[in-house]
Amino acid sequence: MEFEAVIGLEIHTQLKTKTKMFCSCKIVDSNSPSNSSICPVCTGQPGALPLPNEKAIEMAIKIGHSIKAKINNFSVFARKNYFYPDLPKGYQISQYDMPICEDGYIEISNKKIRIKRAHIEEDAGKSLHSIGSQKLDYTLIDFNRCGVPLVEIVSEPDISTPDEAYEYLVELKRLLKWIDVSNCDMEKGELRCDVNVSIREKGAKEFGTKVEIKNLNSFKAVKDALTYEIERQTRMRQANEKIEQDTRLWDADKLMTLSMRTKEMANDYRYFPDPDLLPINIEQGKIDKIKLEIPKLPYEIKKEYISKYSLKANDIESVTSSRYLNSYFTKILSLTNDADVIKNSLNIINTHLLSYINQNKIDEEEIELKSPSPHYIFEIALMLSKGEISSAVSKKLFEEIIKKPQSPLELIEKLGLKQTNDIFEIEKFVKEAIEFNKKAFEDFKKGQEKATGPIVGYVMKKSKGKANPKIVMDILKKLTS
Repeated sequence: MEFEAVIGLEIHTQLKTKTKMFCSCKIVDSNSPSNSSICPVCTGQPGALPLPNEKAIEMAIKIGHSIKAKINNFSVFARKNYFYPDLPKGYQISQYDMPICEDGYIEISNKKIRIKRAHIEEDAGKSLHSIGSQKLDYTLIDFNRCGVPLVEIVSEPDISTPDEAYEYLVELKRLLKWIDVSNCDMEKGELRCDVNVSIREKGAKEFGTKVEIKNLNSFKAVKDALTYEIERQTRMRQANEKIEQDTRLWDADKLMTLSMRTKEMANDYRYFPDPDLLPINIEQGKIDKIKLEIPKLPYEIKKEYISKYSLKANDIESVTSSRYLNSYFTKILSLTNDADVIKNSLNIINTHLLSYINQNKIDEEEIELKSPSPHYIFEIALMLSKGEISSAVSKKLFEEIIKKPQSPLELIEKLGLKQTNDIFEIEKFVKEAIEFNKKAFEDFKKGQEKATGPIVGYVMKKSKGKANPKIVMDILKKLTS
């Protein structure tokens, strides 16, 4: 009997507001002293009344637009009642049957994943079971995070495989960062993911028993946990064992899920409208105005780059993953319409520039400030397209303009790096290379194109990277005839 997985994801993303959701306490990072940014409102003191953060509501509307959701003009804050030490009020302010956003979707490579809802809520505090490397016999509570604004994005159970879940997360994170509503740093808890997964007989319409998985601190953990849990449930079904509806934790060391508690139902939380907060009434004009503030989204830019410049989807992944990198690439596009120059520019970004950014740990916001001028990248790409320099020289030029900002056009003259098209000189190097690589040449004569690597490498070394690779190949072909 074959089974298929049914997967839904609940994503909590922390919004980039300066203050908390219902009070004026500043949002501080995890390095700040514990309980240094708290007040009677976020710690649930009697008589303290909440006041909604307008900026957070606007960001939630932005998210709604970016996931193609319906933005509700009328929505309600609700109390989600449960006890936990880091929840001082004894309830969490969230939204239930009247969320701010409904019925959206995100497209991944092979399908559309529907989004049931996106709603605003406040974060809980943080339980501390250790200080540094020292484990405690008791638990401390840090309320700094308590009241930080979140948006929870709940997908429909349209995801079928761990790979699809991974791709959905990548696309959603890309969108949230692109519209500048969240930093989405999972290590800092700014993006959290809970997974709901069940299995059923292939082709069946009824859902199986749902299991929730928590403690997923990376996209890889989500993928690994889903893979394990699908296999676990499949084994149980094949052995006619009953699958319990429970909440499980992912143990990254043991690479397995462990039962945590019985899974709660919505009625366990006794949701009801928060009497201290008025419903959110948003004029349609404001919703429309916020939509106009949203930049062109990554998937729209992807389609444009593919259709207009004939670029490959994999190649443009980098410049559509970060709006800062895309801004950098856009400046190059403003200098040329030549498809070959654009492809070479993109190749330089994907190889040399990204390597430089990663090695030097440059923040996204500083890409343009700490990278070579886009005009210099264009100049290198232009010379590559004209056949004036080789790829080896393009790398050398990039390294030079990193050390000292200067025009690559002037630099090749200064360093004598301009590509040579002197057929006689190149032929001399080719014949010399064949003498040192006779087997490679024999393999090439038998039709093995890759065998030319050592020969071309020798020629490039002798010519200091200046030999035109096309002429090298033409000479090799001539010598085999």
